[in-house]
Amino acid sequence: SFTFASMVPGIGHVGAAHGPPDPPMTTSAMKYLLARPKVPAPLDPNFCPVVLSKKLYLKHVAGSPFTLHWALPRSDGCARGSLPVLADTHADLSASIHLAGVCIQEMIWQRSASELLLFGPPKLSAAVAEAFSSDGKYAFEVKTMPKVCGTPDRPFPVRIVDRIEDLPAAKDTKQVCGKDATGCRLAFDLGKSDIKTVAVKDNEVLESMETEWDVTNPDPEYHWEKILGAMKQAASRLPKVDAIGGSATGTVSGNSEATWCDIFPNVPPDVYQEKVVNMFHRLAKEFGDVPLKVINDGEVTALAGMMMVTKGNLCGISMGSSEGGGYCDEEGRLLGWINELCYIQLDMNPEAPGDPWTPHRGISHMYLGQRAATRLAELGGVELPDDLKPAAPGMNTMKHEGHAKCLKLIQAAMKDPAKETQVRQIYETIGVYLGYALAQYSEHYKIDNALVLGRVSTGTGGQIMLDKAKEVLMAEFPHLGHIQFHQPDEHFKRVGQCIAAAALPEL
Repeated sequence: SFTFASMVPGIGHVGAAHGPPDPPMTTSAMKYLLARPKVPAPLDPNFCPVVLSKKLYLKHVAGSPFTLHWALPRSDGCARGSLPVLADTHADLSASIHLAGVCIQEMIWQRSASELLLFGPPKLSAAVAEAFSSDGKYAFEVKTMPKVCGTPDRPFPVRIVDRIEDLPAAKDTKQVCGKDATGCRLAFDLGKSDIKTVAVKDNEVLESMETEWDVTNPDPEYHWEKILGAMKQAASRLPKVDAIGGSATGTVSGNSEATWCDIFPNVPPDVYQEKVVNMFHRLAKEFGDVPLKVINDGEVTALAGMMMVTKGNLCGISMGSSEGGGYCDEEGRLLGWINELCYIQLDMNPEAPGDPWTPHRGISHMYLGQRAATRLAELGGVELPDDLKPAAPGMNTMKHEGHAKCLKLIQAAMKDPAKETQVRQIYETIGVYLGYALAQYSEHYKIDNALVLGRVSTGTGGQIMLDKAKEVLMAEFPHLGHIQFHQPDEHFKRVGQCIAAAALPEL
């Protein structure tokens, strides 16, 4: 069994602030869903890719006449999904219930949702509805989605409908963003460990800087002063400010409001509504009420990627403090989805690690970012001080500083010839995660290009990781072998999102 489980020794359930841990997987669910990958993760032998679980399950239920259908409406669209399921009388029904929950949770974090509508066999539908109740397995999603949608006071209804015709049709509202940073522009990228700012004049960067901050601080004035101070310092290099573009983790509305940004996790809800939601607009007023456009950081990654490789159908994955994900289509348009890929389950292993942002196991936070490097470090032969070990109390909070230090130790160990052979397995393991994650994402996104950036992907380890991801695709998903991997240069990795963000507002 893999060393790091959801329950960390001496700490317990690391996501306890968000609800009880996931209920144990039933024997039936294990039988139908636990699969061994063709390309194993060297340091995580029990890694069970969700994409393979789906594949195995579909073999088991092939020929079933029963299907669960669902709809996830949102303000500007609707997601639709379906899953072949076992009969309500089948002894292994719990396998269908389990996977249905995983698939719906995945779609919720891809698109967002204001409610869940179900149509299918009565017993199964009722069980899935219960899982998405305020006391169910996915209570976290039920309580969080109203905030994500900018309606924190509204409930998240879950309804079972009588006819499939009662489910609304699938709909997306694609978005077009600016791609030319002419004039004098400021841009920012609010990450979970630092604030990146740039001053851009006619597509040329005049100033770039990184400002560390503590995202766990509950005082919105602390965040305001940090962001404004960094912006003013960047602005000092410009003769004037014509526009401001920005990116942030979490959900940003089409009107550039910080609807639900998880970089302010401890700001009280009522204070968040008053002081944080309109923060970006207040920033624009500080610089003369100039044109403003702020979007999710993953979306900026995708747009930056398209600007660099001049090709679309691009999935951008930023592997820093956590995973930032985004996508643009062949024409460089955004789909209107939230693309919160870091909240999607990648690992079906019932002993997968937990995380401090959700009550679940196997979520991408712990696989495609610095947290993955931390939990694999000792297994990869890296010596860590006690306070940086995965089970240390300070390493199981929302703070990122310890994980950044741990990554530096891994990168240093990679340069030691006596350790490189073992340390490289850390990157090979993360590369396996990446390959199976891309296959899972490809079920919903048409991916021809993958831009991978962020601190975890830097140095020689980054190329090792990409080579392993490509190996996974060729061995397990040859129909995805056409996906081209791209890496920006070191400067682009640090400020690439800011440069693309600067182009967002149109003058």
